Amino acid sequence: MKFELQVALRYLKARHKSRFVSLVTLISICGVAVGVMALIVVIAVMTGFDDDLREKIVSVNPQVYIQQANGIENPDEVIDKIKGIEDVVAASPFIEGQALFFQNKYAQGVLLRGIDSQREPKVTRLKEYIITGGLPNSKQAILIGSELAKNFGLALGEEITVVSPAKKGKKHQFIVCGVFTSGMYDYDANLTYTSISNAQEFFDMPSTVSAVGVKVTDLFKAGEVKREILKTLGLRYWVKTWMEVNRNLFSSLKLEKTVMFIILALIILVACFNIISTLIMMVMEKTKDIGILMSLGATRRSISLIFTLSGLIISTLGTTLGAAAGFLICYLLKTYKFIKLPADIYYVDTLPVQIQWSDSFLIALCAIAISFLATLYPAYQASRLNPVEALRYE
Repeated sequence: MKFELQVALRYLKARHKSRFVSLVTLISICGVAVGVMALIVVIAVMTGFDDDLREKIVSVNPQVYIQQANGIENPDEVIDKIKGIEDVVAASPFIEGQALFFQNKYAQGVLLRGIDSQREPKVTRLKEYIITGGLPNSKQAILIGSELAKNFGLALGEEITVVSPAKKGKKHQFIVCGVFTSGMYDYDANLTYTSISNAQEFFDMPSTVSAVGVKVTDLFKAGEVKREILKTLGLRYWVKTWMEVNRNLFSSLKLEKTVMFIILALIILVACFNIISTLIMMVMEKTKDIGILMSLGATRRSISLIFTLSGLIISTLGTTLGAAAGFLICYLLKTYKFIKLPADIYYVDTLPVQIQWSDSFLIALCAIAISFLATLYPAYQASRLNPVEALRYE
């Protein structure tokens, strides 16, 4: 192996007669590097979108929902029954429904959620997102998102008219008790909170709540907790996890990530054609050298290994440079956030980046594997040369 590696390295170095081959070798290295870099950056961004959306969704929403036809009349009893289940951290009842913000002939539909101000902070991170004011603790108090506050020009202590669909368009006056920003445009522009008692009056639900929200120790144990809750409460209740509620969104993100991986892997595939071209030209140029090596006792396996190692050196250098460049770009994007996004389209206002080392390892492994396959034909052709024929025409 040492002999073959030394010869392979020597063949890759520039010579007076082989500068063109060395230039093609450099282009092959750059091609692999660009492909690996693009894959690492794009997959990191797609993973970042996935993680960022997941974090924002579960930060302002329960991780498990418990519901019942026509609402839950005994939320405290339900909470008492499930609090002993392993992995259940906390639970809180809430009421949810559509409402209409109305001011100076300008109207907007919003989602109004009635919460228990004492229990809600144990289930979601809403309290951490409040930038001014606090949770709705008094009658007619309402907590609104920063984008909604901007759209209506509302500030702390100001009054807003909210129209109830449950009471044939009856108008209710609410006072802004706080403004929150979650970093997700859709929530900041459409989600509002009031107390459960206010919401029960607003939606004409005096003795029921829409659902009980549950927080679990681990997001990905929500399915297990769901099964335990159903065993405890019985089939009269419906239980959904955050994954089921947002299934379409995360399925589309997963599909996009897979498609982007396949598309960008084609860049590496194209670079591997350059490797094939480089090795074929190298075989043609080194015909005399191959004949001399074989006449001195080099086996066909050794000749094949020399050109296989040459291709692997090219791919390894390209993969290493591409990975280093990809990690650097990801670090810069994550640290300085210099790419801004329209939040009303992409949910988030900056480009999220999250490197998963398993993905990066898979990308590097695929690049080297594809490159290895690209070396097989030229290496085989080199090993089939007849030393007598190789030396005859030199």
